[in-house]
Amino acid sequence: MKRVYNFSAGPACLPLAVLEKAQSEFLCYGDSGMSVMEMSHRTPVYQDIFDRATASLRKLMNIPENYEVLYVQGGASMQFDMVPMNLMSTHKKAYYINTGNFAKTAMKEAKLFGEVICPASSEEATYTYIPEMTADMFSEEADYVHITSNNTIFGTRYIDAKLPPCGDIPIVTDMSSCILSEPIDVSKYGLIYAGAQKNIGPAGVAIVIIRKDLIGKVSGLPAMLDYAVYEKNGSMKNTPPTYAVYMAGLVFDYLLENGGLEAMKEKNEKKAAKLYAYIDSTDFYKNTVNKEDRSIMNVTFVTGDADLDKKFAKEAAEAGLVNLKGHRLVGGMRASIYNAMPEEGIDALIEFMKKFEVENK
Repeated sequence: MKRVYNFSAGPACLPLAVLEKAQSEFLCYGDSGMSVMEMSHRTPVYQDIFDRATASLRKLMNIPENYEVLYVQGGASMQFDMVPMNLMSTHKKAYYINTGNFAKTAMKEAKLFGEVICPASSEEATYTYIPEMTADMFSEEADYVHITSNNTIFGTRYIDAKLPPCGDIPIVTDMSSCILSEPIDVSKYGLIYAGAQKNIGPAGVAIVIIRKDLIGKVSGLPAMLDYAVYEKNGSMKNTPPTYAVYMAGLVFDYLLENGGLEAMKEKNEKKAAKLYAYIDSTDFYKNTVNKEDRSIMNVTFVTGDADLDKKFAKEAAEAGLVNLKGHRLVGGMRASIYNAMPEEGIDALIEFMKKFEVENK
């Protein structure tokens, strides 16, 4: 059966070479006599898989030695609670920048554990831009500042120039839908978290990259919600999502073998630029996001007619371009073009868009 171009926001497409590698090892990994899916996490062979995945991620992202890499279940949504539980330690207060649905949800959860200050928001404009911030917005002492680096639903992203100018207050970021898409300076953040199912691998694991001095600041937490417990036990206090970590390791190695994050940045910017250029060239489709804030991972667009948008998603799927329906909060269309989406997929989408426009204008 022919594979489709999968524009899903997550779980998303994976590199074909990674899927083929996993397929070749599915029944028997090395000389272990079993699948990784059957393997105890307490065995040396699995510990090696686990350790190599972490080493590859560290190399790929150039993670400093004073940061710990943790593997946690519960997805990014669990981190909406774990972050304030673990970091609201001294001031019991944090800043949250509201740039989308997931940012707002994270803010709502944080209010269960302490005071939340929202110095900037783009909600009044349906999250179509990243707000400008100034240092005076962060004059109160707080334990951290939380941002969502890429807005999966509305299609915006932070660039370095728009990071909160918050001085020594640690920045915490949800990078679920943009991690590994381009190089970043990890040292600019106190904590980075990301669900795996967009650019890392299959659903089932979230990765937390945390500066070590931020671990263990709050005592008396439930064991499975305490970063210190994960650090002490090498993310194996209980059975980790073993196969998801294995798959993530294959993705890390694939990226390292194919030019690393610099190469991914070049490819992703080229794909996004090509799609945005076509959208901007026609009056049939429209992207409503402020141009300097446009995501290179999630490209949103509409025709202006809700029924026509539904028809577009239906006929696109029939043409092998699947999961283009926009999120229920905004409607329209959304093309999630993560690392594993080849440029050929963008070309196929643009050709379909041209055909659909001619037939429905």
